[in-house]
Amino acid sequence: MSKIKTIEKEKVVAEQLNGRFAMLVFIAAVGAYLTTGQIIPGIV
Repeated sequence: MSKIKTIEKEKVVAEQLNGRFAMLVFIAAVGAYLTTGQIIPGIV
């Protein structure tokens, strides 16, 4: 009755890359704010 769910390796890798990219963008946004005082430099 109960099936064992397996997680595909490609999905795990995709989620890890997504998380790392999100952390990189967050750090870049904080760095831009600290250096320029703007969240998105060049836009108001």
